[in-house]
Amino acid sequence: MTSTTAATTPPGPGAPEIEVRRSRRRTRTVTAFRENGRIVVAIPARFSPAQEAEWVEKMLARLAATERRRRPSDAALAARAAALSERYLEGRARPTSVAWVTNMRRRWGSATRSTGEIRLSHVLQGMPEWVLDGVLVHELAHLVEANHGPRFRELAWRYPRQTESEAFLAGVTWAQGHGVAGDGVPDDDGGAEDDLEPEPGGSRAPAASPAPAAPPARAASADHGAAGPPSPSSSLF
Repeated sequence: MTSTTAATTPPGPGAPEIEVRRSRRRTRTVTAFRENGRIVVAIPARFSPAQEAEWVEKMLARLAATERRRRPSDAALAARAAALSERYLEGRARPTSVAWVTNMRRRWGSATRSTGEIRLSHVLQGMPEWVLDGVLVHELAHLVEANHGPRFRELAWRYPRQTESEAFLAGVTWAQGHGVAGDGVPDDDGGAEDDLEPEPGGSRAPAASPAPAAPPARAASADHGAAGPPSPSSSLF
């Protein structure tokens, strides 16, 4: 027998709504993530009001730090792309610009070889860094090889987590297409999580733990860039 209760805190000016979910199923972890425009903090049902206040403050700070790290500026994206090009492509891909865009509905990213421009869907913001790197290397490879032939794949798959990156994005697309979400599972963004470890006497104290990953699935290939999540019927790459 399980149950979940929720309490919502009205947002202040310019701040997101915060929902605290208490669950009897949750005994060893505290998680914070974004869901439908609000921040959800999932805690064990046994927490006292003081513990709730302490952990909500702690997890909001951790989530903010995680999001800052996972949402680099355009300038930081360009520097990251340059470093990846040097590391995996001998510096052969030299983008003229790398920027987030909000109007990319069917792709995760795109590259224009004639201008050297790389554009990434803002939906990637908040995803794990190794997933973002996989998309960047994919687009950088397109600045060298326009099509998805053997030479392109040899370049793109020099990034050692390329298969994982595509699988992660395929899982995100599937989950969004099927409306998958739940207690403690971020449905649209990266989250933050802490384990609760036993202390002498039976009380518990925090120990850092990485946020859960989205379910993997195999990706396919298509034209010039990584396909995005809005359309469940669209291909991934």
